[in-house]
Amino acid sequence: MDLLDDPIPGSNTPEFSVSEIAGKVKKLIEGELGWVRIKGEVGRVVLARSGHLYFDLKDDRNVLSCMTWKGQVGDLGTMPEEGMEVVAEGRMTASGFQSKFSLNAQRIAIAGEGALMALLEKRKKALAAEGLFDEGRKQPLPYLPDVIGVVTSLQGAVIRDILHRLRDRFARKVLIWPVAVQGAACASEVARAIAGFNALTPGGSMPRPDLLIVARGGGSVEDLWGFNEEVVARAAAASDIPLISAVGHETDTTLIDFVSDRRAPTPTAAAEMAVPVRLELAAWLDGVGARMSGALSTGLQRRDQRLRDMARALPRVDALLDGPRQRLDRAGDKLGPALIAGVQRRRVKLADTAGALRPSGLRRTLETEQRRVEERSNRLAPALQRAIDAKRGALADRIARMRPDALVQDQARKAQALAQLSARLSAAGTRQTQTWRIRIETLDRLRETLSYKATLARGYAVVRGGGEIVTTKVAAEAASGLEIEFADGRLKLGGGAARKTKAKPPEQGSLF
Repeated sequence: MDLLDDPIPGSNTPEFSVSEIAGKVKKLIEGELGWVRIKGEVGRVVLARSGHLYFDLKDDRNVLSCMTWKGQVGDLGTMPEEGMEVVAEGRMTASGFQSKFSLNAQRIAIAGEGALMALLEKRKKALAAEGLFDEGRKQPLPYLPDVIGVVTSLQGAVIRDILHRLRDRFARKVLIWPVAVQGAACASEVARAIAGFNALTPGGSMPRPDLLIVARGGGSVEDLWGFNEEVVARAAAASDIPLISAVGHETDTTLIDFVSDRRAPTPTAAAEMAVPVRLELAAWLDGVGARMSGALSTGLQRRDQRLRDMARALPRVDALLDGPRQRLDRAGDKLGPALIAGVQRRRVKLADTAGALRPSGLRRTLETEQRRVEERSNRLAPALQRAIDAKRGALADRIARMRPDALVQDQARKAQALAQLSARLSAAGTRQTQTWRIRIETLDRLRETLSYKATLARGYAVVRGGGEIVTTKVAAEAASGLEIEFADGRLKLGGGAARKTKAKPPEQGSLF
C-alpha cells in the first residue's frame, strides 16, 4: 500500500472564479492592444437617451462592437452613419459581465476621398429633398450693409484680404467671430458662430450684422470637410441674416455653398459682393443729383409759363364781380316788401289757431278723450282674464304630459326608435365592411399579379453588383462581387465562397 494517494490529473492547474478570469481577460486585452486604429464599414448605429453612442464596425467576416461615452461624442470628428467606410481610433476593452470585448472609439475619420465624396453626395440629396437648396428661399443681399459679420480664423490671409477689400471699396463696421476652419472642432464652431450672430438683438449694445460672410482659404477635401457637415449646412439655411459663403478657391464646392444666399469664388470676391465701390457710388449720386436738379428746374419753368398763359385767359376782377353785385341789389330791393308780407301771413295764421283754443273747445276735447280711456279700461279686464285662462290651460296640459305614465310611454317610443336606428346602422356597417373586404382582396390579387416575384418564379433572376442593378456583361465583369436573386432567395458570388442570403424586400431592377 502506497503512503501517498494516487495523483489526480490536472490537480496542479490554478483555479479562478468567473470574476477573476473576466478581470484577467480585461487586463490582457487592454494591456496588449491599448490604443488601436481599426478600418471597417459602419453597421448598426444607436444614440441612446443617456447620450452614449453605440455602433458596429464590420468587414466581410466579422463584426466588432464599439461604444463612445457621452463626454467623448463631441470629440469624435465625424458622426458614424450606417454604410460609411471609416477608420476608428480608441482603446480596446472587455466586459466581464457579458463576456464581450469592444472598442471605446474616441476618434472617427472617413476612409479615403472616394468615401468622402459618396457621403457628400448622400447629404446633398437628403438636403435637396428637404428644399434647402431652392432658389425661392434665398434672401437678397442688402445693398449697403451697416455691419458685416465675418466667420473665419484669425490666422491666415483670409481675414486680412476681406478687411483690406472692404476698406478699399466702402469702409463698414466688421464683427469677427473667430472659429477653427478645419479639424474636428470646425463644424460645431462655425454652426455656433452663425447661430450666435442671428441671436444678437438689433440695436443692442453688440450690433446685429446686416450680412454674414463665412470664409476660408483653399485646401484639400479633408481640410474643407468641416463645411460639408450637416450641422453647418442647416445653420446656414436657418440664418435670418443674408449669408455669403466663401470657402476655398473657385473650383472648391462644399455643402454650405448650396444653402447660402450667395456663393463667392474667393473670400476677396465675397467682400466685393458685400459692398459697392464708394467712389463709383458717389459719382453715380452726383450724376443723379445733377439730373434731378435739371429736371426740377425745367419742370418749374414749364409750370410758370403755363400759369402765365392761363392767367392771360382769365377775365378782369371787376368783370367777375359785376353779376354778383347786380343780384345783391335786386335782392335788397325785394327784402322790405317780402318781410311785410311774411309778417301779415303769420298774423292771420296765428289768429286762426287762437280761435280753436277757446275753453269750451278744450273742454269738449278733454271729455272725448276721457270717454275713450273709460271704454278701453272696460275692455282691458276681460282680455286679461282670457289670457290668464289660456295660460292656465296650457300649464295644465304640460302637467298632464309630465305624469309618470306619460313619461314611460314617451320613453318607450323613443327606445323603439333608437333600436330601429341601431339595426339600420349595423346592417349598413356590415354591408360597407363586406364591400371593403372584397376590394382589398381584389387589390391584393392585383398586387401579386404585378409583383416582379411572379416573374422570378418563372425562372428569371435579378443580378446586382455593389448594391446596384447589373444589366450588361461589361458591368458584371467590372463588379467586385455579384448577388443573384432567385425566387427562393439570393446567392452572392465573389469575395469568397458563394453563400445564400435571405430574400430582401422587392427593389426596382432589371430581370434576366
